[in-house]
Amino acid sequence: MSQLNPFSVAQRQLRTAIQALNGPDELYELLKAPSRFVEVQIPVRMDNGALRVFTGYRSQHLHVLGPAKGGIRYHHDVTADEVRALSMWMSFKTATLSLPYSGAKGGIIVDPKRLSEGEIERLSRGYVRAIWQIIGPHQDIPAPDVSTNAQIMGFMLDEYEKLRGESAPGVFTGKPVALGGSLGRTEATGRGTVIVVREAARHLGIPLQGARVAIQGMGNAGTYAGRMLEAMGAVIVAVSDSGGGVVEPKGMSMAELIEHKRATGSVKGFGGARTSSQREVLTADCDILIPAALENQINGEVASGVQAKIVAEAANGPTTPDGDLVLSRRGICVIPDILASAGGVTVSYFEWVQNLSGLYWTEEEVHSRLEQKMVRAFHDVLAMSERHHASMRTAAYMQAISRIADGLRARGLLKAEMPKRVG
Repeated sequence: MSQLNPFSVAQRQLRTAIQALNGPDELYELLKAPSRFVEVQIPVRMDNGALRVFTGYRSQHLHVLGPAKGGIRYHHDVTADEVRALSMWMSFKTATLSLPYSGAKGGIIVDPKRLSEGEIERLSRGYVRAIWQIIGPHQDIPAPDVSTNAQIMGFMLDEYEKLRGESAPGVFTGKPVALGGSLGRTEATGRGTVIVVREAARHLGIPLQGARVAIQGMGNAGTYAGRMLEAMGAVIVAVSDSGGGVVEPKGMSMAELIEHKRATGSVKGFGGARTSSQREVLTADCDILIPAALENQINGEVASGVQAKIVAEAANGPTTPDGDLVLSRRGICVIPDILASAGGVTVSYFEWVQNLSGLYWTEEEVHSRLEQKMVRAFHDVLAMSERHHASMRTAAYMQAISRIADGLRARGLLKAEMPKRVG
């Protein structure tokens, strides 16, 4: 897919929204880049005795509406600009949901599939040793992202607390429940995506019973979104992961797909389904498309072939600006990443609140609170979109940037006047 620079994409989306708000140029200057970005070298002793040094990053976009918040990804294609962009998107995502956070992101250039569990643990602890002085429950709160999980957060929390010499469960979210993790966190991103898909389908008059769904990416978000939509009566007709894709117009069982992936490492070769490319999954004959993989997957050329009525971005930045323009011109409803993928950070917020208070909620309470947050955010963005005749993406950015601008003005950091708050 396209190698378009995600940092440039994020800046372009920011400028578009500020222009739609008639906001001042100095607002763009304040938000166009992270306030802090660090690159670290992490030496790791491998199982064979050799020493390897890995490069890691941590980007903190803002500290305006609250502590910085964002995941840590392990991927061989991680770049500095990708991490910068992701930290910006996190600022806008948390503001869209009215969470008391600003944005951050981290990453390490590594293929975790090539590391043993012991090597991953040593890498994770080494990363914390490199950045521990700039993170904390009231400073910057990391979480899982691509190819990281609750166990890795457990390693990181243990290392941080050793360095600090005190208990600090609120410094990481997405932790194991035994270490203060929240019930309902594992499926939160997928659940949040499904909630806004349901709301969009109701708005557009599309019944979920029998709706055909295509999912690019069978990680945490894609898997849970597929399972939940299937339980609501939708039919999974196309799925892909890093190993390939499969298409079956008659529908596929999510349970069987998950088992096949567990046994073989990929959905490729599933049952009697036809093997397909990533592009064929994105352009499959479906009602709902969920890109839940990496950035820049739907460019202008791919967008021209998308058949879905709703595109719900469970991944961060899956659509390029030219792809977004094509989808908008074709009248396809795009639920942008800063809204559709916000379930994870919302339940991370719930986890942080529980850690700080020492009071823990039931899974039903977590689900109920997430439902309220996601429904309210969707309809806030929809109202902004209809009022300004803007796309859902631009409307979500307008909503987020208005809230961030309020914070900047309250701190005396933004002097120029903003137009009267709307939406």
